[in-house]
Amino acid sequence: MIVVWRVVDSCNLACGFCAYDKRLGFPRGQAAPADILRFAAVLAEHQAQTGDRVLLSWLGGEPLRWQPLQALTHAVRGLGLEVSATTNGTTLGSPALRRHLCESYKELTISVDGFAAFHDPSRGWAGGFDKLRRWVPQLAAEARALDSRLKLRANVVLMHQNVGEFAALCEELADWGIAEITYNQLGGRDRPEFYPQHRLTGADVDALGQALPAIRQHLASRSVMLIGGEQYLARIRASTQGQRMPVSDCDPGQSFLFVDEKGQVSPCSFTTQDYGIDIGSLQSAADLAALPARFRLLQQAARSRQCDDCLSTQVCGKFSRREAPVLMAAE
Repeated sequence: MIVVWRVVDSCNLACGFCAYDKRLGFPRGQAAPADILRFAAVLAEHQAQTGDRVLLSWLGGEPLRWQPLQALTHAVRGLGLEVSATTNGTTLGSPALRRHLCESYKELTISVDGFAAFHDPSRGWAGGFDKLRRWVPQLAAEARALDSRLKLRANVVLMHQNVGEFAALCEELADWGIAEITYNQLGGRDRPEFYPQHRLTGADVDALGQALPAIRQHLASRSVMLIGGEQYLARIRASTQGQRMPVSDCDPGQSFLFVDEKGQVSPCSFTTQDYGIDIGSLQSAADLAALPARFRLLQQAARSRQCDDCLSTQVCGKFSRREAPVLMAAE
């Protein structure tokens, strides 16, 4: 089971495509540490009873800048759960933090969108790419020296302006010690004013589709995995063509949960408003086991419009390690 928890919606960077851009003026929130500790105990009970390993993944905003996180991570690890996070990388210059990551984390995903000329202005971080170019290899070397199981992953947001450099960027990331590379297409829901001039075009996706097999093969020769197969590319292509990809049944709550900073748990980040359930109602492993049925009742009562054009990457095959296409369930 993977549980992605957006623990904070504040960030120190100014990404024009992101809902948590530091320049945006809205009240920022954070998760209640007590909720995390209590629900982590429920997840540990579930893990003990079922043998189903649980990965608790911190998301933001920028989670590694959230002050309570290190203590919470130690507590979660003490319960026997695995931990991961997605980060913009701005904290990786700290030797103490890097050691903590090596000692406590199973995975770390670092956002890198291109070389310096693209990444730095896109993220509002002057010198950011060059800092990552120093810090990420240091983290990789320290993980090896400590015999850490930490896996380093990079995620790239693909736009019209950077997709042509994706192959070269993958080579650069492999040089840093990155073990896995994932990618997203730029979405338009968070910042609709940014989207039209930066979205992928049909030609971009065609070129990407032609390039991916060679990129994947070359990375594999360097023991680096590029994740996401034909199903995922089909989702991206559908977006560029304005085609909807409905999903009738994603087994909500069976193996993936999203929790926001307000303590609402849902099948994915897109359906929180429609299917969100207060985390406080999940007091035991039995409550957790009953959660999929609760989600299905909510679906039956009022199906979310988000499911009529599913953009949830865990459903659309972003993390697939197989090349064979998997058809999405359509209505």
